[in-house]
Amino acid sequence: MAKNLVLYFSVYGTAKAVAEEIARQTGADIAEIEPVIEYDSNRDNYNALAAYAKREHDEDMRPAIKNSLDIDSYDNIFIGYPMWWYTFPMIIYTLFDEYDFSGKTIIPFNTHMGSRDGGTYRTIRELEPGATVLEGLPVEMKTAERGCADAVSKWLGSLGF
Repeated sequence: MAKNLVLYFSVYGTAKAVAEEIARQTGADIAEIEPVIEYDSNRDNYNALAAYAKREHDEDMRPAIKNSLDIDSYDNIFIGYPMWWYTFPMIIYTLFDEYDFSGKTIIPFNTHMGSRDGGTYRTIRELEPGATVLEGLPVEMKTAERGCADAVSKWLGSLGF
């Protein structure tokens, strides 16, 4: 039987909410991708976070991951993140730089405010050519906050979970 893991990075909690719903519906283990330097999760400071995220992107930074992530014992790995500047946060690049997903099945999901997946699922296929990357699930931020059980259920069903 295949072992499933949900990995996620979340600052405002929307990607976390989707990750928790996926784990609940699949029985998967769940782990957060924690940055060494925490991001400000106060939404009142959104503009500062957005400016910092843009700087990370423009300078091709690779924020360090604080926690060690065990991916070796899993077959299917759901990877979730919010969209930042029409792509995934730079810490997701760190994840793909530091961990080998060859032979794994990656199932991406993300939260967004209108950009859907921004081409990130294609980018994951390019970064991880030794992995199988299934169709992802883009969830609008407000839907993630209100509850995404139906969207997750339909998506998982379409993937055969």
